[in-house]
Amino acid sequence: GYYDAYYKKAQQVRRLICRDYETAFAACDVILGPTSPTTAFKLGEKLSDPLQMYLSDIFTIASNLAGTPSLSLPAGRDEQGLPIGMQLQGPMFSDARLLAVAQALA
Repeated sequence: GYYDAYYKKAQQVRRLICRDYETAFAACDVILGPTSPTTAFKLGEKLSDPLQMYLSDIFTIASNLAGTPSLSLPAGRDEQGLPIGMQLQGPMFSDARLLAVAQALA
């Protein structure tokens, strides 16, 4: 049925993401980028647009699908004082290295 077709397609996409990460980490130790395309929401604020809520964590999805370690660090504040995050990603089983890099950046 539909479940099998969607599951198979999802696994194919996951394999492609894993392969892309393997290629990237053959050339670098970690990847640094934004955690979110926007700053944090104000405390208690909810967006009425479900697409905007989904897009708020779009940069974290690939690492979760690939099973690679990642973490978010504070990278400052915007003009309204809301926090901005940067994300560090590492290859499989590089948790200790990722934490060391995060500590060096903190």
